[in-house]
Amino acid sequence: MANSIPAPRAEGLHYLGLRDDIARRIATGLLGPGDRLPAERRLQADLGIARGTIREGLFQLEAEGAIYRRDRSGWYVSPPPVVYDPTRWEGFISYVEAQGRRPATETISAELIVADPLLAGVFGRPVGAPLYRIRRRRYVDDRAVLVERIVIDAALAPDLLSHSLDQSLTDILKSVYGLSVARNQVSMRPCALTGEDAAALGVKSGLPGLHVQRLSHDAGGRVIEFDHEYWRHDAVRIDVDIRVR
Repeated sequence: MANSIPAPRAEGLHYLGLRDDIARRIATGLLGPGDRLPAERRLQADLGIARGTIREGLFQLEAEGAIYRRDRSGWYVSPPPVVYDPTRWEGFISYVEAQGRRPATETISAELIVADPLLAGVFGRPVGAPLYRIRRRRYVDDRAVLVERIVIDAALAPDLLSHSLDQSLTDILKSVYGLSVARNQVSMRPCALTGEDAAALGVKSGLPGLHVQRLSHDAGGRVIEFDHEYWRHDAVRIDVDIRVR
């Protein structure tokens, strides 16, 4: 593993110089996905530049998605992103496994709530109608990549919370309740990961992310799920295959 960065060839290396040097090593394969970078103190000693300057360079690479930080462990080269096609209806587990990666799901919270005016309008239900709200953290190759908030009409899936929600929710809804998605409305926008979402993903608050909102309908037009996903910006790549007829 290439885990050393030699001293700069000229004095006065600023943070962009450090950024460019590490980026070049990643691009040429000297540093590969999952490789750990030298500790900040090691870089400071080897390069003879201020700790703040080193952090500026590392933060720049993090913002670009080239590296990421693990709590109390250091900086690592980012793995390849998961490819996501929002025009296809596949559960997270299915499309991650299809790419040769290891998916996992962790349920953070699951509760019964009542519909406020906004959710009542989304689901076409009266205010006060029972809904399930589920919050989960999802992993690829043991790395947390997204946090999702899912709201489901409790009338369509009674006793849903008695099931293990660490497995595929799509499979539970289909096999237990006979609910299949026939139509998805998906919107995506860049966002900043903040608050509990940043904490759940172990990233610095304010790091760029991708917000995916999904409204899933069955064949009869009923809304089954209303989802909000908050992805690490370096963990996903959007690919769409459009066929022109």
